[in-house]
This record gives sequence, C-alpha cells and structure tokens, in this order.
Amino acid sequence: MGLLSLGTPLPWDQARELAQEVRKHGIEQFLHIWNNMKDRKRDRLLWGDEIEYMLISLDHQRRRARLSQRGHELLSLLQVEETESLERASRTGEKIELEALWRPEFGRYMIEGTPGHPYNSTVNDLVNVEANMKRRREIVAQLMDENEIILSVGSYPALGSGDFFDPPHKANGPFSRSLFLPDEVINPHPRFRTLAGNIRERRGSKVAINMPIFHDLNTPRPFVDPAIPYTRDLFPEDKEAREGAALPDHIYMDAMGFGMGCCCLQITLQAPNVDQARRLYDQLATVGAVMMSLSASSPVFRGYLADVDCRWNVIAAAVDDRTLEERGQVKLAKDRFVIPKSRYGTIDTFLGSSDGHFKPEYNDLELVYDRDIYQHLASNGIDDLMAKHVSHLFIRDPLVIFEELLKQDNSVSADHFENIQSTNWQNVRFKPPPPNSPIGWRVEFRPLEVQVTDFENAAFSVFTVLLARAILAFGDLNLYIPVTKMDTNMERAHSRDAVLREKFFFRRKIYADDSSSSIEMSANEIINGSPGFVGLIAIVEMYLDTVVLSECVRRKLDTYIAFIRGRADGSIMTAAAWIRSFVRSHPAYAFDSVVSSEINYDLVVALDDIANGRRQAPELVGEGNAC
Repeated sequence: MGLLSLGTPLPWDQARELAQEVRKHGIEQFLHIWNNMKDRKRDRLLWGDEIEYMLISLDHQRRRARLSQRGHELLSLLQVEETESLERASRTGEKIELEALWRPEFGRYMIEGTPGHPYNSTVNDLVNVEANMKRRREIVAQLMDENEIILSVGSYPALGSGDFFDPPHKANGPFSRSLFLPDEVINPHPRFRTLAGNIRERRGSKVAINMPIFHDLNTPRPFVDPAIPYTRDLFPEDKEAREGAALPDHIYMDAMGFGMGCCCLQITLQAPNVDQARRLYDQLATVGAVMMSLSASSPVFRGYLADVDCRWNVIAAAVDDRTLEERGQVKLAKDRFVIPKSRYGTIDTFLGSSDGHFKPEYNDLELVYDRDIYQHLASNGIDDLMAKHVSHLFIRDPLVIFEELLKQDNSVSADHFENIQSTNWQNVRFKPPPPNSPIGWRVEFRPLEVQVTDFENAAFSVFTVLLARAILAFGDLNLYIPVTKMDTNMERAHSRDAVLREKFFFRRKIYADDSSSSIEMSANEIINGSPGFVGLIAIVEMYLDTVVLSECVRRKLDTYIAFIRGRADGSIMTAAAWIRSFVRSHPAYAFDSVVSSEINYDLVVALDDIANGRRQAPELVGEGNAC
C-alpha cells in the first residue's frame, strides 16, 4: 500500500482548497530529496515482493464462500510482532529480524504480506523467495478459524454479487454509495473511506466501470444485467445506472472497491544509483504488458464471466477521479487540464539515463504537465525529463489530506510529495529515497496479476528480478518502444487469452539504437524468441551464465524459467484461462455467463486446494520441481 498516515482526513470541500498548497510543498520536498540524494551511489541490488491476499470464510453446509470481514482483525494480530519488535529495538538497539511484514489494503478482507527484510543482492538468495511466500501463508493460517482460508487471486468472482460478504451488510454506505458494495468492505483506516468518497466527490459522480461480458452460448444479446437495482433512490447518484452509466453487453460496477479490492503481485527493486533506477524504470515499463498477459488471473467480475482476463482496466476506472472537464467532455472552465488517462495506467513519459539509448521520439505522447512546476524544477537544476515526469504527476490533486500533517518541515519530510506520488498508480513507479533513511533509489514493477500458488508468484518474482539484473548488467541492452505503443500493448494484454491471441509491439533490435525497430510479436516470440529475435528468456540465461551458481540453485532457477516459458508458449494455462475453463465445465453452469454462488464455492475450494498442494494442477503450474 502507498502512503498510510494517521490523523483526521479533511472532507473534499476543504481538501480541494488546500490542493495547491500540498503541491507546492510536495515539490519542495522532492527538491530536498534530489539535492541530498542525487549523488548517492553503490547501493546494493536489494529487492522485495508484495503479495495481496483475500480472507474468505467457507460455509460447507450451504456451499457458500464469502469474503471475511475478519481480514482487518487478523491484520492487527499479524502486526503485533512487528510493533513489539520496534518498541524493543528502540529501547535496546537490537536488530529486528522478522519473517514477514503485514500491511493493510483497501479491502477489509485483504492482507498484504512482504518478506520481513529485503532479499539480498546475490542470485543465490533468489531460491529463498518461494519458501518465504509459503511461510507467509503458514503465519496467516495459524490465526485463521477452521472455516477460513486465504486466497491469492486477481479478482474475487462474487464481489458485489448476492451473498458475498461475511457478515452480510446492505449496500447503502455514504462513502461509495454503491448499488452493490457496502462501505463495510472498505478497510476501516480513515484514509480508505475518505479516498473512496473524495474520488466520487471530485469526479462529480460515481465511477463507472464497464467490462465487456463474455458472450457464451446462452448469454442474452444484448446482455442487460438483471441484477442492477435500477429503481433504487437512496442517493442522488443512484440514477446514473439507469441514465447510461451501465452499458449493455457489459458488467457494470460503480465503486472504488471493485478495483482496489482486487489483488496483485508487485516487485520493488533498489538500484545502485539514481541513473540506474531511471534505466530500470524505462526498460521494465516496456515489458509490463507482456508480463501481465502471462500472469492474467481475473476473468470474473460481480458474478459474471468477462471477456477480459485482467483487472487492470477495472482499477483504472475505479480510481478515475477526473471531472467532465478533465475528461474532455465539456470545455475547460474551472479545471486546469484535459487529462487523457485515469490516475491508474501506463507511464506517459520515459526518464532516460546515461546509457544513451533514449531518443526524444520515444516520448511520442503529448504530455500534460504543470508548466509552472516544470519551470521551478528546471530552475533548480532538475533535468528536462525528470522535471517533466514530476510536473506530470503533479497535475493531480491530493485525494486525502490529514489535518495533522498540513505543516511539515520540507527538509526532513516527504509526506506531501508522497501524497501525490503514491496516488499516481502506473505500471512502473520511480521511488526516491525517503528522507533520513538507508533506503536508496527504487523502481516498483506493478502490472503483475497475483497467482494462485507460491510457486507461480515466486517464478514471476524471480524472473522479473533476473531480467532487471540483466538490464543493469548489459548496458548495451535497449528495450525502448514509443510510449503510445506501450499503451496499445497494455490494452491488448488486458483482453481474453491475450497471451495466446494478441500481438505486442516490441523491439526486435535490442542491441541497436534504431528508433523504428519495434514490430508486433506474440508473447511467445517475445519471451522465448523467434527468428531474428533472441527473446527475454535467452537474455536472462545469458546473465545467469555470467554468475557462479551451485547446480542446485541453477536447477531451481531453471524451473522458474521453464514455467515462464510454458506460460508464454501456451503449454501452461494462465489462472484466468483455468478459472474460465473450471466455470464452463461446472455441472451447474448454464452457459449464460453467470457464475453462481455454488460455482463460486467450488471454484474457491479448488483454488485453495491447489494453493496448498491438495489438488494437483500441472496444467496451471507446470511439472517443475525444486531441490
């Protein structure tokens, strides 16, 4: 989770008036960080992963699976060891050694787990990742009731559909004002409900999420969702569904919780210095869409099969706080900019680095940025690309302002900067060092969908880290493509069976600086190679050949690489394809796109059995084994 401060959140009418003040101080905080940290060098290549889980309660007698409100309760118990360790360390100065750290997420049923400390810079340390992920599940399981499970899957199939929450609540909350989701699904931390309410108020309407329905044999054409309570008249926004917000042939969702209530796998890498962090940011951004297509795990929303496999566009729409003016639907009058994208999306500009591969034509999107902020940054020594990156982030308003944090010392705090930085949710995030911290310049890789098993999550994490190490080790490696083609790639990666059916723009001449060398290739060609293109796996293997490894370690890494190879060539199914197949082969499925509570129960139980080794699924995880 991003910035999570304690305090009194201001209502939107007050927060709006303070937006410019927060932006002003946020920029000054960035300048202090830059000036103090720009020459920092030789940091170790540390990294870590974040896995988001859902706590689910099972009613075996009634064959019902529901999201559990106790997720927040378990989180408080999971954090006890960390709190006590920090207090003890402050008294004695002893070093803290924890197996895992636990953080809240938007959903009350969600738990985020990370390793207790960053993984080391050696390749040998990569073999510890899966064991740590398994241990995290064990730690949570020790606190669960007999009827509870934790599941790592992109979207919960029944979220917002029927009897999906335990205990049940009516969908009549004042923050989301959703037709389907009660406010009780939101984490009780004041930031989250305020975030949901302020996005709605700033936008001037509820968010409108419409995912195309998967038209099965008996799905009505046109599909008009009979579960939408069109006649409800509890809030002024209730009329939006019947006035056109709910599109025919689409699954309609109307609250932030439908997006931020999904789960993901994220990787954060510390680079040796700021220049190498910029290189990682640019190069990893170009592979995000392909990796997302391999990791797809979200084919069901609000109890319906969708014609998409990923949660990406759901979240983008779920946090889209742009007004009508900013969306270009009416002429600018009160607002400052027409903004092409939601806060959640692909990056809009590369950062460049000293490797010389960046060319201005790669930034082919007409960038919207605050020119006053840009001039201020440039006049203080910030280079053009970095100044445009930051001034682009700062076209956004801060969504949650805590009264107690208004006054800060900009030389030692980054809260105002992070307030805006952390609510720009892009496919990669450039993260400056926190003030007065041993942490260096980092890059967060964000497009991966979470996987069902620890093996899969470890495989994606390890492969991403190995690719990042290869990018840093091979300075002549060039993966740049134009930003607009990255946008196209992410849209294609979102679609059903994209890993098998779609083509992605990718750079064929990866050791050249020809800016016109990107072509369309399949995920299989990009990952496994093709005539004239070496493939990302070959790049990773070339890097591994430069490192001294034991036979056991190399065999373990080869198992992960084989899994990625299988996902790309289609011999191993994505979780999204597996879930879709499970639903369509279920005896209760009527081929009408409806995922009933009975089907949902059996699906959740099956996924939990796979995650815990009680059910073998080589079609999903492959045949690999480890030493």
